[in-house]
Amino acid sequence: MNYNKSINAFKQSQELIPGGVNSPVRAFKSVKCNPVFFDYGKGSKIYDIDGNEYIDCISSWGPLIFGHSDKTTQSKISDYLKRGTTYGAPTEIESEMAKKIIELVPSIEKVRMVNSGTEATMSAIRLARGYTSKNLILKFAGNYHGHGDSFLIKAGSGAMTLGLPDSPGVTKNTAKDTIIAEFNSIESVAKQFKKNLGKIAAVIIEPVAGNMGLVQSRKDFLIELRKLCDKNKSLLIFDEVMSGFRLSQGGAQQLYDVIPDITTLGKIIGGGLPVGAYGGKAEIMDYLAPTGPVYQAGTLSGNPLAMSAGLSVLNRLNEKLFDKLESISKKIHEGFMQNIHETGTKAIINRAGSMMTLFFTENEKIENYNDAITCDLDMYAKYFKSMLDEGVYLPPSQFECMFISSVYSTKDIDKIISSNKKSLQSI
Repeated sequence: MNYNKSINAFKQSQELIPGGVNSPVRAFKSVKCNPVFFDYGKGSKIYDIDGNEYIDCISSWGPLIFGHSDKTTQSKISDYLKRGTTYGAPTEIESEMAKKIIELVPSIEKVRMVNSGTEATMSAIRLARGYTSKNLILKFAGNYHGHGDSFLIKAGSGAMTLGLPDSPGVTKNTAKDTIIAEFNSIESVAKQFKKNLGKIAAVIIEPVAGNMGLVQSRKDFLIELRKLCDKNKSLLIFDEVMSGFRLSQGGAQQLYDVIPDITTLGKIIGGGLPVGAYGGKAEIMDYLAPTGPVYQAGTLSGNPLAMSAGLSVLNRLNEKLFDKLESISKKIHEGFMQNIHETGTKAIINRAGSMMTLFFTENEKIENYNDAITCDLDMYAKYFKSMLDEGVYLPPSQFECMFISSVYSTKDIDKIISSNKKSLQSI
């Protein structure tokens, strides 16, 4: 394929924008090639400025469950656009959105809208600290909760110790209030609770992680995690920015039947527009201003255009849709597995519904961060470039996951599987 216009566009953007992109993964650094600049999308396809066509396997990192340029969503945005864009004041559509979220998500009794997943997680831990009058937050190595200072922390040398800043600009004083445990290891969590008795405000977790590749929690782990939080009077926060409304109408918590105290949401609830939300038990949420003492605000929170787009999606979620997503994703999964076997490739696949990652690894399973970092990043980079040249747009990182949309045709599925085999044979 010809990428000349994208190459030139990237050169220009680097002179104007730090790194040439407004979110680091878009720079394609980890896959060692130039980023693609896109022009428009339609259905399952996305088109770059050079005129190349791709089957989109990212869906804007999750939101586009009905594909690109979805007519229903566009119509709802267009209808509201005639009335205005924002007022910085209450609208009835915010209550409609809140009512729908409460109806669908098992744990949520009240919900506050914000403008991004990062804003939702930052606000959720502030609320947890205010409600419990405790300072420490426990997170898991390999879980990503946005770019808030409290979350950019890693474990040192595999030891479950107090975190160290994982980014310049994050102070040691901030880092010391975040402690790290190992994903899917209840023993590591129990150890931290024992070591920090009475000090942990909340445990935040992606029940289905998507930023060390797709890694699912074990159900027994989540059940025991819930018990540990109750025993220690700490809140359990589920970060369902990715998994919310993507894995089921009620998200991962509905599938696992484990109920958190606070849930953070994003992606799908905006229908492709910037949005986030956090909600939970009424008693906890009422600690927020103006009712309670914990302050959080946002000029554009509950933006009516985003609410219109999000509602157009949430109102169409049903069992039939998730059955369709499962059918499409299962076919791709099985096709990939057959190709891996036939080509003798050292790789495995993790999948949860319509979220999926192909890991280039000699491991038999990927269950945590330490497993994930054994992957062959050079192999993934070659695979990504080959698939791109085949006309299949994948996550430009081994540590991200595919998000399948419901508009794939049989031809699309066959193309993705056949391109996968060609790419595995060529690398």
